[in-house]
Amino acid sequence: MLLHQQFIRTAKKYNEKLAFIDRTSDKRITYSKALIASLILSGKFEKYDKGFIGIMIPTSAGCALSILGALMSGRTPVMINYSTGAANNALYAQNRCGFKTIITSKALLEKISCPVIDGMVFIEDIMESVSITDKLSAALKAKLPFPILLKTVHIGNDDENAVILFTSGSEKDPKAVQLTHRNILSNIESFTKLTTVTDQDIMLANLPFFHVFGLTVNLWTPLYYGMTTVSYANPLDFKTLCNIVREEKPTLMFGTPSFFWGYVRKSEKGDFDSVRLAVCGADKCPDTLRDEFFKKHNITLYEGYGTTETSPVISANVPGKNKPGSVGVVLPDVQVRIENFETGEDCKSGVTGRIMVKGDIVMKGYFDDFEETSMRIRHGWYDTGDMGYLDKDGFLWHAGRLKRFVKVGGEMVSLVNVENVLEKLLPEGVACSVVEIPDPLKGSKIVAVVTQKLDEKQILKKMSEHLPKIALPKQIFVMEELPKMGSGKIDFRTVTKIVAEKLHKEE
Repeated sequence: MLLHQQFIRTAKKYNEKLAFIDRTSDKRITYSKALIASLILSGKFEKYDKGFIGIMIPTSAGCALSILGALMSGRTPVMINYSTGAANNALYAQNRCGFKTIITSKALLEKISCPVIDGMVFIEDIMESVSITDKLSAALKAKLPFPILLKTVHIGNDDENAVILFTSGSEKDPKAVQLTHRNILSNIESFTKLTTVTDQDIMLANLPFFHVFGLTVNLWTPLYYGMTTVSYANPLDFKTLCNIVREEKPTLMFGTPSFFWGYVRKSEKGDFDSVRLAVCGADKCPDTLRDEFFKKHNITLYEGYGTTETSPVISANVPGKNKPGSVGVVLPDVQVRIENFETGEDCKSGVTGRIMVKGDIVMKGYFDDFEETSMRIRHGWYDTGDMGYLDKDGFLWHAGRLKRFVKVGGEMVSLVNVENVLEKLLPEGVACSVVEIPDPLKGSKIVAVVTQKLDEKQILKKMSEHLPKIALPKQIFVMEELPKMGSGKIDFRTVTKIVAEKLHKEE
């Protein structure tokens, strides 16, 4: 069963139930209307080149229906990040994957001041071209029995690409990740074996669909189970989202730490009373955020872990299985082993090494990049590039990217650990990042960045109570705002570049 076929099954079953409450456009769309709309779009997309088709639309019913229409027509959606450098990202996607057509929105391009790129087609124009005949034809088709209706859309197999997503590019140029129907369906089924979700749940879709977290959790999971999805295009509009949660009463809420910080600060008591499961992912969840969220809303903020290449969820804390600070238990049907990064042997319980993952959730590979794929997938095991350990109870603890470990005086220092120590010493509302700056003469040095001027000597003195001398930052810089990726993750690549330039000017 492919993703769009599963959607058709769900739509036929739930018919007049609301599929989408789109709070950006104020539209409420039933499953039957969503099925008709996706069939119309499938027909419209037939005239474009086969293969890949770009989609650059904010989180909305329109974006969801465009993805469904693309898959029904046999095209593979290539999701384009519009949050930073949209034009460059569109061109990069076209060149990297060799396609032309990008479905986008006039309203979006105007809002983000993005020029029109050759190959862009506006969803507004497509919708204006829909005729009475198109509507009647799709409505009649939607009434067909499920087995017959399936034969009118792309059939394919579950090892086909369901989407192309790009890695964040926080460390180097983005890679094009091929996720299959099997990958995403396996991830949904494995996660929901760990904790129960049903058609009675209401999903808050506040994450971008160009990010795997948003695509699998906010889009495909509700369509798989027949939930209602409450979508809003701007995850940074914290106050509005808090109002939406209060009004629409979603039961499931997922986000990144930076988004949850915004929600906890802009919310009022009672806003999140309907939420029964809140999960934080994509970046480490600070203890202070967990504590503040519980104190204000009496809701436990659970932490999970995943990667784009694993569709994404690898592990998660859930009700009944929760160790704050860990990234949870490994999903059913997924294997994790911890590998010594020097010897390649399995690490014992509690010993930190490379996190290796195996299972149906692991991507097909990077598009047109055999070398990088073969470096990251060895004998079926995906090398996440992350460091961590499994404890005696089977909980996974994340220690940071291997690239975020620095060798100082023969010792491996975790920049994430340095960040955690610094974070706990900072005043409320002050964010931090710790990076390694290469020095050709003196080797690498650890530098901290904070968003507010502090007493550097006092902070370093307090940090020395928790860290060895080699792990202490050599300098602390002030940056009013830390650059972030569209997913809400800190853009370490840009932070490092800015700090390196500042250091160079000081020399």
